[in-house]
Amino acid sequence: MLRQTLSRHFLLLATCLCLAAAAQAQKLPNVMILATGGTIAGTGASSTTTVGYTAATVGVQQLIGAVPELAEVANVKGEQVFQIASESMTNEHWLTLGKRVNALLAQNDVDGIVITHGTDTMEETAYFLDLVVKSRKPVVLVGAMRPSTALSADGPINLFNAVLVAGSRDAVGKGVLVALNDQIHAARDVTKSNTSTPDSFRTPELGLLGYIQGGKPFFYRASTRRHTADTEFDIANVNTLPQVDIVYGYASMNTVALDAFVAAGAKGIIHAGVGDGSLAARVKPALIAARKKGTIIVRASRVGQGILARNGEANDDELDFIAADTLNPQKARILLMLALTRTTNTAEIQRMFYTY
Repeated sequence: MLRQTLSRHFLLLATCLCLAAAAQAQKLPNVMILATGGTIAGTGASSTTTVGYTAATVGVQQLIGAVPELAEVANVKGEQVFQIASESMTNEHWLTLGKRVNALLAQNDVDGIVITHGTDTMEETAYFLDLVVKSRKPVVLVGAMRPSTALSADGPINLFNAVLVAGSRDAVGKGVLVALNDQIHAARDVTKSNTSTPDSFRTPELGLLGYIQGGKPFFYRASTRRHTADTEFDIANVNTLPQVDIVYGYASMNTVALDAFVAAGAKGIIHAGVGDGSLAARVKPALIAARKKGTIIVRASRVGQGILARNGEANDDELDFIAADTLNPQKARILLMLALTRTTNTAEIQRMFYTY
């Protein structure tokens, strides 16, 4: 009799614990992790291999399994979208990823998305998504500067923090975010600043948005530029993006690259000029000729910080060129590609550069 009573008590206790666990799970945010490869999914020959490793070898379920603490902060599911090193990211990958993100965020059972990504082009993917995601739900890109097999791999804590941010109500409406090294950055302004150190991702001059500390994100500022649900860009029916190429400025620059890009059918050229986007005397005529043929020219700077002054180092009004504002060349390329899906009017495109 005593044994039966104890059994009933244990069964009741187990049932209560299961119900409590289920209730707790219902309170947690639902975060989808989309994996694309990169160093965070990389492996090296030994625990001290932090360069010369192989990227994109670990699958999403293994990444999630390596951080069991995720279950304490979110109901997490994973999906392998791509398995590539991010230097191989293409426009087609971006379109596929953007459409998948929009489809998932339209579901009531998805509160936020984390995208694991290689660091080489993370800032570009983040800005592309910042312009095409049609939701205010959090989207957070995360990666690592050391492979998963390294002695002090940064991937696991970065992934945990990214899930925290993606599941946070404080992150709603902040645009697409990048979370690494306990810091939160805006997709528009962040850039990779070092080849190998864990603190590589920085937002020069304008500053990061916040920190992750003690299992909670803290936001101190927000971007003033329009993003995500408030943009005019829609990729639902876009299958290809216009060809836009970058021409890099340097001393003794020639027109070989520019001429080749125009001959190959470039719809737009980002001129990453020296200083404030200065145009070398031997290159300026080729840029003018390209514009007269219909190619859109955007003046940007290779410097990496500061406003590119319209009508500063060149008479943009007269030449019908566009100023990149504070966008670096690689992000200016993304905005121009999306702008060209809507218009070739340079006044309208300049407005977009001052809006986004």
